[in-house]
Amino acid sequence: MTSEINAKEQSRWYIVHTYSGQEDKVQKNLRQRIETMDVKDRILEVVVPTEVEVEIRDGERVEVEKKMYAGYLIVHMFMDDESWYIVRNTPGVTGFISSEDAHENRPKPIPIEQHEVDRIINRMQSDVRHVKIGFSEGDGVRIKDGPFVDFMGTVDEVFEDRGKVRVHVSFFGRETPVELDFLQLEKT
Repeated sequence: MTSEINAKEQSRWYIVHTYSGQEDKVQKNLRQRIETMDVKDRILEVVVPTEVEVEIRDGERVEVEKKMYAGYLIVHMFMDDESWYIVRNTPGVTGFISSEDAHENRPKPIPIEQHEVDRIINRMQSDVRHVKIGFSEGDGVRIKDGPFVDFMGTVDEVFEDRGKVRVHVSFFGRETPVELDFLQLEKT
């Protein structure tokens, strides 16, 4: 059933839309279809883009794997009618990111540029953790730890890359900026 690979043809990455929350199940189903339909030479890779994010749970930093693009996965494949049909008709797949083509009876899937794929893969493999701080400029906060415990303040700036927040706190009637770890704060 596998068609011959044309020497001029090249594999590309495509974005596939799935039902939200079904990305892992679709990845498993698609991999199983690739195996049973013997199209490993046409559909090369199926990836659910994820990254590790640091969240706060019960006052502790916890690393959690999060989907980078909810409802989407990327597929590395040689696009032809057979491979399109196999991916498109996998349970949970709603379609490809595509454009209308007046000369064909179906929308034409648009491949992702290689630099975009490289950016996604590099972000997935990065050791840098994205910190979900949960504060934004103007938020009222109470300092719950450190030398300024129980002081109230207003968030002036958020430094997500460092997990820090600059808060304006009133000392003796003057607004003073204090840089704190986001673990030391709670919203008021």
